[in-house]
Amino acid sequence: MKFGSRGSFITQKLRLFAEFCLVLPALMMFFNTRVRKPGFPQQRKWSVMIILVLLAHPDSGSFNHAIAGTVCTRIEENGHRLIFHDLYREQFDPVLPATEIPADAELPPTIAAHCSELAAADGIVIIHPNWWGQPPAVLKGWVDRVIRPGVAYRFREGDAGEGIPVGLLKARSAVVFNTANTPAHRERTVFKDPLELLWRECIFDLCGVSEFYRKMFAVVVTSVTAERASWLAEVAAAIDRFYPKS
Repeated sequence: MKFGSRGSFITQKLRLFAEFCLVLPALMMFFNTRVRKPGFPQQRKWSVMIILVLLAHPDSGSFNHAIAGTVCTRIEENGHRLIFHDLYREQFDPVLPATEIPADAELPPTIAAHCSELAAADGIVIIHPNWWGQPPAVLKGWVDRVIRPGVAYRFREGDAGEGIPVGLLKARSAVVFNTANTPAHRERTVFKDPLELLWRECIFDLCGVSEFYRKMFAVVVTSVTAERASWLAEVAAAIDRFYPKS
């Protein structure tokens, strides 16, 4: 009896050990995905994203265009799908007609296409100069015509428009690059940085975009080649941060 009991005990232990060996690879995979070893940053695989990039500057030789070039190149190098619009070159019409104001309005094909691209975007990058604390009119008009109800936001049932909208945008992040000829300290202390309030609070937060980053490059008019090169390196680093290699 004693020998038989011990034999059964050993057989049971061997069976348990064999079962443990079967599940060990799965346990190791689970552990490796949850634990980051010191000194060995874990590599995360990102899926291909659709990134919408908007440029609003009339001068093709401007630093804004250099920023846009860096942004577009980096996005494509990182393996993402790029949608790019140079609003001045495309002669985007910024005037919002009364017929487009209703949420169920029939939109012109160009505006409908812009709305579809915005709705499909996983990320948004906007590049423009600081003109009187505002974006250029062509970009403001794009906001008026494209960031519209049913595309970027909606109101809750029973809300006639007086409440806080519910964001609809799929994009998880928005990045804004600005240029200015006002020193950063003066922009913040004297003018209260109106572009930060506009893009972060008044637009993207209300449209459901959870991550926001904005960088102002100044003073452009007195900048030298080396300084601009370092700014473009910052642009590339920001794109790598939000839209890394897929």
